[in-house]
Amino acid sequence: MRFLRPALPLLSAVLFCSTAMKTVAQNSNLTLNQDQKFEQLLTEKRKSNPNLSYNDRYKIQIFNGVSETAKKTLSEFKQEFKNLDGTIIFNTPNYKVWVGNFRTRMEAERNLVDIKKRYKNVFLIKPSK
Repeated sequence: MRFLRPALPLLSAVLFCSTAMKTVAQNSNLTLNQDQKFEQLLTEKRKSNPNLSYNDRYKIQIFNGVSETAKKTLSEFKQEFKNLDGTIIFNTPNYKVWVGNFRTRMEAERNLVDIKKRYKNVFLIKPSK
């Protein structure tokens, strides 16, 4: 029994190496068939928003909840703050209303003070899309 104990790690190493050498990766080609209209839509979207970048902009979230209330909130916001744009974002299971497109945090915070007077649960965000 004593002689088998040192041979056990050696036996397991040999067994592992022999199985590893027999492993073969699969080779396959993937063909993607995409509708041409999809590419046309993407091109049109890029043309309409060439400078739109979400990574380096700040936004203010003024609502988080159900769809109908989000639409109503955005409509009211656009009537009061005509100089700021707004959009509704769906993030399961809620709809969020984001307003503004601020280049700097300081600019966003200035507008946040004015918006807080009208809407209660507002906060500054930097989307990571």
